[in-house]
This record gives sequence, structure tokens and C-alpha cells, in this order.
Amino acid sequence: MENTLPFMGYHGSAGQEGMSQMGLGMAIAASMVVMTMFQQFLLTHLRGYVELFLRKLFKSLDPNVQIRFGDDDNGGPKNHEAYAAVETYLSSKCSDQAPRLKANSVRDIKTPVLCIDVGEGVDDEFNGVTVRWQLGEEKEQGESYRGSRKNRYYTLTFRKSNRKMVVGEYLRHVMEEGKAAAASNRQLKLYSNSSSEHGSNWKYIMDFDHPAKFETLAMEKEKKEDIIDDLIRFSTGREYYRRIGKPWKRGYLLHGPPGTGKSTMIAAIANLLSYDVYDLELSAVLSNATLKRLVNKIPCNSILVIEDIDCSSKITHQRERNTPNQGEEKKEKILETVTLSGLLNCIDGLFSANDGGRLMVFTTNHVEAIDSALLRRGRMDKHIEMPFCGFEAFKVLAKNYLGIEEHDLFGKIEGLLKESSVTPADVAENLIARRGEGEDSGDDCLKKLIEVLEKSVQQVLDKKGEGKREEIESDPSL
Repeated sequence: MENTLPFMGYHGSAGQEGMSQMGLGMAIAASMVVMTMFQQFLLTHLRGYVELFLRKLFKSLDPNVQIRFGDDDNGGPKNHEAYAAVETYLSSKCSDQAPRLKANSVRDIKTPVLCIDVGEGVDDEFNGVTVRWQLGEEKEQGESYRGSRKNRYYTLTFRKSNRKMVVGEYLRHVMEEGKAAAASNRQLKLYSNSSSEHGSNWKYIMDFDHPAKFETLAMEKEKKEDIIDDLIRFSTGREYYRRIGKPWKRGYLLHGPPGTGKSTMIAAIANLLSYDVYDLELSAVLSNATLKRLVNKIPCNSILVIEDIDCSSKITHQRERNTPNQGEEKKEKILETVTLSGLLNCIDGLFSANDGGRLMVFTTNHVEAIDSALLRRGRMDKHIEMPFCGFEAFKVLAKNYLGIEEHDLFGKIEGLLKESSVTPADVAENLIARRGEGEDSGDDCLKKLIEVLEKSVQQVLDKKGEGKREEIESDPSL
């Protein structure tokens, strides 16, 4: 039969073809979605395994081994010691190879010591084996604010076949040579936390080049010899402290009126032991945790100094206030940001039991204002009184300032010193001799000092007289 609707037949065939093309497109799109999801799944769950496999593969093909020595704070003082030893060793052995160098000043040496700069590398040879050192720098993790600190590190690269010799012999050689070179010619340094943000980091302040020595210290000879002997025994007593089971640390308390030489004593100690000085400003520390981090960053063979501990922080003595409690008075301790227990834990708790070699020196003008928990032995092991000037101290000052050891006026001065209250700083100020033409033999300086001492004696007598009068007025029976 003739088809009367040929156009319907035509459209029926075209519709079937269109539906087939549409189904094919949907299938392709679905497969693409599935493939994308599958790829994302693989990347998410298998990417780590693939990267780990590739790293292991590349490492197995790499013939070299790398060891990193960082100067960052996270590893504590031992990291800094190893970094400093490497730097000193390289400056004395290999600095002539690098095209870019940095200069460090060293005490008593006119020409600076040269070290390699960031990004530079040098080769070193030991027992026929060649290794390479390179200095790098990276931004400290977790600090994104402007002016954040940068940590430097040395990378040692050597062949795998030489691992045993490098780790067992070469690194010991580097540490020993570096520490020996540093001890012989390095410049002592002064660090403080007062200039850092929130007092949380040690900052280099300046080279420590104080001329004070025990030979010129205004103090009795026997007392100086006792202190020197104690310091030497401490600085060389690592194995002794380990044998008796005590942390290798020692605390000194210097107490006395202002001007009696407490700061000069610290400088003399630093010069005797060749120790860097770390000046801790307690008022700049915001928390116990910050204090612990600061103390832990101090390297071995250093001096931790807390000057004027009686007034640098309110934690040095117990403070209490009375608060009403239902009609009764109740005593309540006032808590500070840095607590007394936090300070005690840093200087004498488990937190203090590290590699050791630290000398802690506290100074105060008023020892009676310090909490008894800080004063006990084990925290402040040796108490050194810095008194008013005595005759033995005067003779040291006369020799230092005037170059004389005996004089006819010494007998009168000795008698006046016993009755007066003058500090070594006051005596030294009056012993500064004139220089140049017409320089005297010290007579004028000694006569001037006698006048000052006589005035001081009179002031002492006047105070005693006022005290006696007040005592008589308060008690007529006297």
C-alpha cells in the first residue's frame, strides 16, 4: 500500500538517529565524570604513596648523603653549639675557596675572620675523602609577620660509601677543631632579651670587651682566690657533676650596696672563663613558658645574669593581700605573669637538667627582699657579699690607679676606712690621678680621699648620735 504520509516515515528515521547520537553523548559525558572522580580519588588517596615511592626511588639512585647543622632555636643550645663549631672550623680551613664571604670581628685581632656567605659552598678533604659544605637560609616556620627571623644552616654532602668514616671520624674532627679555634680567638658576646618582641628571644647586643680582671678587682686577696678556685673547679667539672648525679650548673648571688663592684665581678668572671653573657630582663618576659624557652636556648659554657633581682620583677618575694570573705579577712597571693615557681623550675627543677655548664649570677642591693626559696643552696649556691671598701681593696685600687703599693698616708687611710661607709667606686673616683705635665706621685689624690673619708666618718657618727637620741627619747629610763 502506498504510503500517504511519506514525511512521517522520514521523520521517524531521523528521530531514531538523533536519539542514538544523544545517548552516545550522554555515555561519553558520564564516562568523563566517572574518570574525573576516579582520578580525584586516586590523587587524594594514592598521591602520598606515589610521592613516597618516587622519593625512595630517587634516593636509592642518589649516591650522596646530606647532614644538616641548623642554628634554629627548636633544637636547643646543642644545635647552636654544633653550628658555631662548624662555622669556626670552616672559617679557619676553607673560607679561601668561596667567592662571597662575610667578615666577623674577633678580639685582639686587627683583621676580621672570614666565613662563607649564604648560598656559597666549599670543599674539604679528610683522609683522602672530599666532602662539601654549603650555607643556606630559610624563614622560620610559623612566623609570617614583617621582619620575621631567618634561620641559617650548614649542609654537609658526601658519598654513601664514605658514611662510616665521615660520621665516625670526620665530624668528630670538625667539632674538636672548631671548638678549639673558637676558644682560642673568638670574641665574647653580650646577649639580652630586653630588645626582642615580648622578651621571647635572645638578641645580640654587642661584643663583650670589658677589661675587668680578678687581678684588678677591688677585693681581699683570699676572697678572690676562693672565688677563682670555685669557678675553675666548676668549669672543669663536667665529669665530676655527672659522677655525683647533679646537674652541671652553679648559682652565684652577689649582694651589697650600689657601687661595690657587682657588675665588675660579672665581667671578671666572664673574662676568666671565656663565657658569653646572657642578660635576662625578667620584666620583659610575659609567661613561664617564654622564660623556659629563653633558658633552654642558652648554650653550654655561658653566664646567665639577672641583675637587681629584688626589683626587676615582683616574683622575687611573696606578696599577699587581704580580701574580705564573709566578715573575715582572707589572705590571697597575687599571681604574676612569671611566677616564682616558674623561675624556680628554670634554675633548679627538672627543666634545668640539660647538658649544663651554665653559671647563673644574680645580683641585689637588698638581699633581705628576696624570697627565701630563691636563696637556698642548690639555686644560689655561693653567696658573695660585696661590702664597703676595706683597706685590702683600697690597696688594689691604689696600685691600679696610682701605681703605688706603699705610702706614708696609708696608715691614716686604713683607720678611716674602718669607721667609714664608702664604696670601691667612691674610692676609685678620688684616686684618678692627673696625667701629663706636673703629674704628682699620688699625694694630692690620697689627701683628697682622706677628706672624703673624714666626711663619711662624721656622717656615720651623726647617724649613730641621732639613733641614740631617738632611743633615749622613746625610753626615758635610759
